[in-house]
Amino acid sequence: MALLRLLISRPTAAILTVMGLLSACTVVVDEPRHGPPIRPPQMCTMEFAPVCGERGNRLRTFPNACNARADGFRVLHRGECRPDFRPPVEQACTREYAPVCGERGRLRRTFANACVAGADGFRVIGAGECRRSDEPAPQQFCTREYAPVCGQRGGRLRTFPNACEAGAAGFRIVHGGECG
Repeated sequence: MALLRLLISRPTAAILTVMGLLSACTVVVDEPRHGPPIRPPQMCTMEFAPVCGERGNRLRTFPNACNARADGFRVLHRGECRPDFRPPVEQACTREYAPVCGERGRLRRTFANACVAGADGFRVIGAGECRRSDEPAPQQFCTREYAPVCGQRGGRLRTFPNACEAGAAGFRIVHGGECG
């Protein structure tokens, strides 16, 4: 109590006492880091559900999507990476009406223009609308077996219950299993 009265009655003594206390403190300043921020470690399960990841132009197979993201990769698709894989390219087409006949396998269809036909995975076989055939196209029957496949037509990927269904819809099978 006597010390408090002394500090109040003599402001100079109070200032010197406070300065003495503060001089015992240390201030630490973090130096700025150069480079990207360090990511905190991420915990992933040991589930084995392989995915193909991409970072820059590099493809790498990971045991699961969590491991790919933890290493800074973007998941492209399920399953292992394949050297011939190229992600589908979105194609922008005009609304110009210049009809063409396109063919994919035994399927023929009329499109507004060649760009739209190509984007849907069809090969242009002639200018103008497709001629109608007198004989109907043969109908394809598929079993109800469930063995999923990933099919591609143009730049579009779609999962089918089996390879027969994918072929009947005019899709090319990219890989077994569901699409990513």
